[in-house]
This record gives sequence, structure tokens and C-alpha cells, in this order.
Amino acid sequence: MDIGLMFSFRNPPRWRRPWTEVYESQLEQARLAEQLGYDTVWLTEHHFAEDGYSPSLMTIAAAVAATTRRVRIGTFLLLLPLHDAVRVAEDATTVDVISRGRLDLGIGQGYAPHEFLGYGISRRKRASRLEEGIEVLRGAWTRDPFSFTGEHYRLQGIRLTPKPVQQPHPPLWIGAQGPKAVDRAARLGCHFLGIGDSSAYDQALRRHGRDPADHSVAQLVWVHLAPSRGQAWDEVQEHVHWMLAVYGQWLREAGEMQGPPSLLSPPPAAALRSTSEPLLFRPIVGTPQDVARGLEEFTRATRTTHLVLGMHFPGIDPRLSRRSMETFARELMPRLRKQR
Repeated sequence: MDIGLMFSFRNPPRWRRPWTEVYESQLEQARLAEQLGYDTVWLTEHHFAEDGYSPSLMTIAAAVAATTRRVRIGTFLLLLPLHDAVRVAEDATTVDVISRGRLDLGIGQGYAPHEFLGYGISRRKRASRLEEGIEVLRGAWTRDPFSFTGEHYRLQGIRLTPKPVQQPHPPLWIGAQGPKAVDRAARLGCHFLGIGDSSAYDQALRRHGRDPADHSVAQLVWVHLAPSRGQAWDEVQEHVHWMLAVYGQWLREAGEMQGPPSLLSPPPAAALRSTSEPLLFRPIVGTPQDVARGLEEFTRATRTTHLVLGMHFPGIDPRLSRRSMETFARELMPRLRKQR
């Protein structure tokens, strides 16, 4: 099992620090991840967020690439419909070259209305922009010259130079939740970025004549470790609540999720450790034994080739995320390595 860490470079107003400090500490801990033996540094993207949720993914990926030597660099995920796919092909190639072939490009269609409004792009066209964008990425990387005519792209005689180090191109991943989006990921032959049950993806792979054994599944799980469960929750509950509230607001605006009120409006922060109400995600918080037990239950129930650990909660003290990183690497990583 590939074990990686998620970095989002978020800086909520309640815990606001100078942006230079935020980026410096996140990049420092990305380098620490390599030193501690983690396999992948995963980066993520949103736009126009109050907490500055990393809006420039390839820039950050290049910074990580230039200061590491072994760890892979993945995007979980880049919102492809908001970008020009030719530009993404060039930027991703540049990161692959700088890193000597360590890039995994994860993409998704996005959902938050304010992002599409901000970019002046129709949200109704996000699925078609994603599909055409993938065609453009693969074509620009593998065909020389490459031309394409579609609804969103009209390209003539592209000759992408240099080409990616990884051949035929960096691994492509798609993050998806709805049935159509999950089916699209399988139909296009991309690896899968998930936050839970991936059985629908495996079924779709078989439906499209593909073998699930040839396709990876990365699962994002938020965790926090401390000497006691109570201390762990005391340290992280406000940061978890911030995340749940922000995602809930974006999903309410998108109007795409049905379910109990707690999915979009979480209970008070102090109640998160004991609530049985459904939440958008439920972090695994506690002692190393608690976290080990929770992750073992999760990975037994859900196909996971790449475990993506969220330890850098928005606004959390870097000393606490570092402690989680180090404790996990020392006490839990050897145990999970046996699942490779």
C-alpha cells in the first residue's frame, strides 16, 4: 500500500498566520514526509476560498519537486474544467521533468458554483470540458503533431516539447462520486480518487472491459494522533468543524447532495467526537492504537491501493501535524507496509 499525505495550504481567518509562514511550514513538512518514509505528497485545489485553499496546484507541485528526490507528487485533485488543458499538459510535463518522473495527475470536474462563476465558465459544461480536456492531455503528450476539434477546443498542430519523463505520460486519476462521474472514470481508463466505497468504480471497470487489478484506488482519510483520544479530539475538533462547515456550504450552493441535515450543517465542534449523525466525512482521531484500528477497518472494507492521510487540518498548529506525521511513521507505517 502506498502511504501519502495531503497538503492544502489553508489558512482560515480564525487561525490566520502570515501567508509566507503557511507556505513555508507546509513545504517544510512536505520535505519531512519524504524523510519519514511516506510515499506520496498529495496536493489539492480550490478557488476563491476564504481560507486560501491552494489555488495554484502546479506551482506548488513544482516547489515540492525541486526540493525532494524520492517522494511522488500527486494532485487530489486539479479542477480540469477551470483550466486550459493545453496549459495543464505543459505545466504537468514541466513538473514531471523537474521531479524526474514523479508526478501523478489527478483531476475532477468540480462542483462549487462560485468557482465556475469566478472563471466565467458554464458549470453545465463541466463534464464535457473534463472529457475533452483528458483527450487534449493525452493527445498533446503522445501525438506529435496533435490536432483536435471539439466543442471546447480547436487545436492545430501542437508539438509539445519537452515530453513527460514518464511514458506514455504521467498516471491519470479522476475523482468522482456520482454514478455518471464514477462510470466516466472507469470508461476513460483512469485511476480513481475516492473518499469511501469504491465498489461502483470496480463494477464500472468490468462493465467497460477493464480489469480492476490494473487500476489503482486512492482513498482520502483524515486522521489525528495524540497520547489520548480526548487530547486528540481537543486538538482537532474546531479544525474538523471548519472543514465540514465550508464543504457543507459549497454543497448547499451546488444543490447536488440530498440527505440528513447534518451532512451540510455539522453539529457543534465539541459534539463531533460522540455524534452518531451522518457527516460528510468522519475523521479517525485518537491514540495510535485507535487510528490503527480505524484504518484497518476502513481498508478491509474498501479497496485501497493508495492511502491518502489528511493530517494538515486547516489552521492546525504545525507542531501538532508534525507530531502526527512522526508518530504515524514510527508506530503505524510498518504495520501498514505489510499490506503491500
